[in-house]
Amino acid sequence: MNGMVSTIIPVFNRPIQIIEAVKSVIDQHYRPVEIIIIDDGSTDETIDVLQDLKTKYPKLVRVHRTANGGPGSAREAGRRLAQGEYVQYLDSDDVLYPKKFTLQVEALVKNPHCQVVYGKTAYRTMDGVPYQAHGKRTEERIDSMFPSFLSNRWWSTLTPLYLKSLCDKAGPWADLKQEEDWEYDSRIASLQPGLCFVDEFVCEVRDHFDERLSKYQIAHKDKLADAAKARQLIYQNATFAGFDHSYPEMQIFARSVFHLSRQCGALGMKHDAQTLFELSRKACGRPYKLEYVLYRLLTLTLGWQQLGRLSAWRDQIRSEA
Repeated sequence: MNGMVSTIIPVFNRPIQIIEAVKSVIDQHYRPVEIIIIDDGSTDETIDVLQDLKTKYPKLVRVHRTANGGPGSAREAGRRLAQGEYVQYLDSDDVLYPKKFTLQVEALVKNPHCQVVYGKTAYRTMDGVPYQAHGKRTEERIDSMFPSFLSNRWWSTLTPLYLKSLCDKAGPWADLKQEEDWEYDSRIASLQPGLCFVDEFVCEVRDHFDERLSKYQIAHKDKLADAAKARQLIYQNATFAGFDHSYPEMQIFARSVFHLSRQCGALGMKHDAQTLFELSRKACGRPYKLEYVLYRLLTLTLGWQQLGRLSAWRDQIRSEA
């Protein structure tokens, strides 16, 4: 439907927070909207809560249940069901501010060369204190997603609003459970869409003591493996768009990949460690840089795992210092 905003909310075992997330869409000043909730295999009272929401808002809320596959596959299920002109992704533990759709749709209409719009994102700490300085870069006016997205994903999942036609062109979400959002946005970025900025706070990320899939520790091999795959795809997306080692942002990306390689090595994930090491060398554009040569030689004597552990210990000492 022309003008409709389709909001896609994946959820897994969050019966309280999903109510607040859905309410933040119901409370939007803008219409028309639709809310597509993807229940990613919940096993608690979330199932009943979703049925209640569907009954209470039958014209706005649709619920689709899938086997547990993580946020990427859940968002993809929602994307395929979306009928709107615009797409909003919203995690079940975050909220939108009431004017988000009004401000961002208006910006896209006024700037027809743009296919993505973002606004400032607030942050709420674990103890419930609102803290507007998010720590990312959503308060900056940035002209394009690449090459800046090589440094880091400087917004959160709920920050942007996309034209659905752009999402369709970018294709499906990767079936990953870690850094799937960074990979997806890098694929969007590879299409070099017009990007516009709304200079107001439009949404809020809420931290909490429950698990966030976006957090991962070095002990989680499966998440590190997915992050390794994501970094390879991000690099492919960037080079497809013509960004190479001559960009400072690619140098930052190369260093982050090298760091992830060492983490994988520390857990005995030799194949991932080697793959990321070579990717870092390629992204850097200086494969025989002394740092790489020395590290590779040390792996021959110490092995990837022992050297990775030593590197992790050194990084911890530096961060504490």
